Amino acid sequence: MKADKYPFAQELITDTEGNIRKVVIDFHDYQGLLEAVEDEGLILAMKEVQDEKPLNLEEALAELDKE
Repeated sequence: MKADKYPFAQELITDTEGNIRKVVIDFHDYQGLLEAVEDEGLILAMKEVQDEKPLNLEEALAELDKE
């Protein structure tokens, strides 16, 4: 397999059977991928609570005490 067939990949490290085991990418590309994953997680978390009623500080602290 050639790295040019994979976005961001600069080098592919394979085992003796030719299976890709590791991928070498540019650090800035890596940071961008991490940011995208974090953004996706934030979006999913926001969608999960979008219909919930906002709490004031006292209500939020009371909810935390219940846990």
